[in-house]
Order: sequence, then C-alpha cells, then structure tokens
Amino acid sequence: MNEMDEKNEKSRAGNLVDTLRSRFGIKSDAALARELDVQPPVISKLRSGRFPLGASLILRIHEHLGMPVKEIRALVA
Repeated sequence: MNEMDEKNEKSRAGNLVDTLRSRFGIKSDAALARELDVQPPVISKLRSGRFPLGASLILRIHEHLGMPVKEIRALVA
C-alpha cells in the first residue's frame, strides 16, 4: 500500500467514525466504543487506519446502531 492509499484509508475510516457519532448523537469516540461494546483503542485505531474494518465490526455497528451493512460499506469504500 502506498502513502496515498494509506491516507485515503485513514480518511474513510475517520469519516465512518464521524458519521456514526454525528448520526446517532454520540458525543465522543469513547462513547461510541461503549455503544459498540468495544474497547476505546479499537475506535482510535479504526479512525487512524491502524485497525481494519472487518466483518465482525461491521456486524457490530449494524446490530448496535441499526445502520444497514450496505451503508457502512459505502462509507468506507
């Protein structure tokens, strides 16, 4: 992965975190972690592109927040 791809991946993951927080009225990354029942570093690493958005996290977002899987995938595509 080149530097440009890395920046785009970070940007997309950060966009997902920001969208989730905004849409669901979640005040902080720590509060989002609590909503998704994950450790806060997961959200931090996701935002920075150091944690992959895998199927289990997509499913967790869908189950805990009700966002359609297709929409989650579109936000990081």
